[in-house]
Amino acid sequence: MGDLKAVIQAGGRGTRLAPYSTVLPKALMPIGEGTVIDHLLEQMSDAGVKSVFITVSRFGPLIRSYCGDGDRWGLDIEYVTEDEPLGTIGPLNGLRDRLDGPFFVSNSDVFTDLALGDVVAAHEVHSAPITVVTTRQRVDIAYGVLDHTAGRAFAFREKPTQEFSVSTGIYLMEPSIFDYLPESGPFGFDELMLAMLGDDAHVNVYDHGGTWVDIGRIDDLRRAQEQAAQQLPGRS
Repeated sequence: MGDLKAVIQAGGRGTRLAPYSTVLPKALMPIGEGTVIDHLLEQMSDAGVKSVFITVSRFGPLIRSYCGDGDRWGLDIEYVTEDEPLGTIGPLNGLRDRLDGPFFVSNSDVFTDLALGDVVAAHEVHSAPITVVTTRQRVDIAYGVLDHTAGRAFAFREKPTQEFSVSTGIYLMEPSIFDYLPESGPFGFDELMLAMLGDDAHVNVYDHGGTWVDIGRIDDLRRAQEQAAQQLPGRS
């Protein structure tokens, strides 16, 4: 596939993780023997990524100080300052000329045991502008559910559970993805999916069945820390 690049989105405010996120960005939250971004950068290096762009905002100086030039991961890291919120996909516009081959895009607040090399292999099989990494999430409904029409119930389910395939916030993209982005302004992953599906574009999916935690809340951070601790040498 040639030289892989990656973009890590670390410009979010992390308000759901307050009060921790008032002093540290989610990317630098401690996980295992490192931080969230440590794990991401190690996974990217293992997959053959050479260059990483990290989008930053108010916590930019802290992230720059911690990650440096990326040498300790065998990576070349550059930083892109996000002066205004641009959504999950909008920041890519500032890198149009630099992203000239396949590239990963990842949120900075995910903890996973995903092997990115497997995503690369799956992506190469399909000629698609994007591969979205998904995982299964269950939603428990704490109430009795009535299915009804015209004022008459026809089915009842007590506290049902539903399962959905959700985006992990990790993607592998081709430069052709820019055909679906406006040239400037905020743009989210939801808008990208609607634009691509509305155009009947090929959206490839890689389903990950292992560990994945979106570190958006304090309970999620604790769960990720517990799972990381179990993976340390000497732990069962």
